[in-house]
Amino acid sequence: MRTTTGHFTFADWQERVIGPGEDVNPRLAHASVRNTFTGGIEAAGTHCEYAIVYVTAKTGSFSGMELLTGSVDGREGSFAVEERGFFDEDGTVHCTFQVVPGSGSGQLSGLEGKGGFTARHGEPAVPYRFEYETP
Repeated sequence: MRTTTGHFTFADWQERVIGPGEDVNPRLAHASVRNTFTGGIEAAGTHCEYAIVYVTAKTGSFSGMELLTGSVDGREGSFAVEERGFFDEDGTVHCTFQVVPGSGSGQLSGLEGKGGFTARHGEPAVPYRFEYETP
């Protein structure tokens, strides 16, 4: 396994309540997000979709899928990750992710790996860690 690190920024966040209503908990929401990764993963304008459950107005959990196109430590291609996490009362987001098996393309064909991040409210860039291997 190799380990790489870097940061990502939220380029866009579009969220909408699915039900039962804005002021009702628990409630379900959907978010479409674009991120930009730098460091070991270089990927601009990723495509990410989250399903979110708000348990309270400030806490909850989420799962999602993100498609990254760019490079990992200089090897170019695309891959998808499945993400799962939760967020605290103070806005801190804890997330782990895993490469979707078989999703690697180009020089990232056969990519396997997992990683994670902790995003603190108000920080402009989020540090990530990614452990991976390629054939």
